[in-house]
This record gives sequence, structure tokens and C-alpha cells, in this order.
Amino acid sequence: MSEELTIDDALTRWSTPDRSGTPLLVLLHGYGADEHDLFGLMPYLPKGIAVASVAAPLAPPWPMPGRSWYAIEGLDGRNSDSVTAAAEAFLRWLDGAAANAPTVALLGFSQGAAVALQAMRLSPERVATVVALSGYVAEGELPNDDALTEAKPHVFWGRGTNDQVIPEARVAHTAQWLPAHSELSGRVYTGLTHSISEDELRDVHTFLAKWLERAAKG
Repeated sequence: MSEELTIDDALTRWSTPDRSGTPLLVLLHGYGADEHDLFGLMPYLPKGIAVASVAAPLAPPWPMPGRSWYAIEGLDGRNSDSVTAAAEAFLRWLDGAAANAPTVALLGFSQGAAVALQAMRLSPERVATVVALSGYVAEGELPNDDALTEAKPHVFWGRGTNDQVIPEARVAHTAQWLPAHSELSGRVYTGLTHSISEDELRDVHTFLAKWLERAAKG
């Protein structure tokens, strides 16, 4: 299944054409959105980075607009293998897109957050840090999970108290998994639904600024 998924690079939206040697932040949108959705976060992001917003490889069932990383309907909805397949497709895209980037961070919302975290698990050497907003860690074990307990990549996990979209069991699993496998910065925002708030974006800016500081120190 993973070989059938392809990220259409022609749909990728870039913040700048001049990005060689520049830290790269990749945006991964949620279900039913597209590559334009998270680009509205640009004013809240640190300066001095290249930003790429990618389009997920699948189209949701009609009449849902936009795109999706994996199916959420039916008995196999949110299947961990499907999250892995999407992450593998994303990493194939990243191989070409990030060839000259000295460091790579991922920022995903909902489905995009799940795929970003899965990509980190599959290839921690290519992903320096992850911002996961209203998302979760897919269940099951992956070969690099034990190594992550030692490497502890930096992860920001933000979610709202009123988020009714992500199942409670996946939130509970994520709350247990992330502290053991990452250097976690987590915050729960009172009253926030399945969305992103101004307070959260301020925290994201601070978190990404620290990513750049670490990268500058080598």
C-alpha cells in the first residue's frame, strides 16, 4: 500500500524559492483540508526558515472537499498501517525536498500530526523536531522506537479540552507514549475544540525558535 501513495510535489506550496541551506519546516494539514490550509500560520512562525506545505495523497469520500492522509471511515479507519503508509510516502517526498536543508521540523494538525509523528518514528535522523497539534501517536511498535527513548527528539503536543474529534483512547496512548520517547513540551488549552488558538501559536513560535537555536549550535 505504501508504494501506491505519492505526494504530488507540484501541489506543494513553498514560502520562498531560495531555500538552499535554510532550516526547513514542513506543514502537514488535517483531514479534508489541503496545502493552503496551514499556510495561514506563516505570520506566527519564526523568521529565517523555509516553509513547505504539502498536499496529502488521498481524496476523502465525496462530497468531502480537500485531501486526506489516510481513511478515517469504516472498520479500518485510523489504522496504524495506513498512518505508516502515509508517513512513508511523505518521507519519500522529503528525500528530494529537503536535500539541502541543514535541519527539518514538521508541524502537523490532526491527521497531519499523526503522520508527522509517525515519520519521526520511521526516520528520526531526518526529522529534528515535531509540532503535533490536535493529533496523536499511532498505536503499535516500530523498529526505531527503542532508539527514540535514548535520542529523545523534541516534540510539542498541543490539544484542547473540548476536542471531540480524536478518540480518548488515542489521546491516552499518546499521553503515555510521548514522554517516554521524546523531550516533550505539552500543553492542554482550556475550552479549545479541534482547532488552533492564538495562545497555542505563541507557544509554537517559542518552541520552533528553540529548534533554530539548537540547530545553530550544531
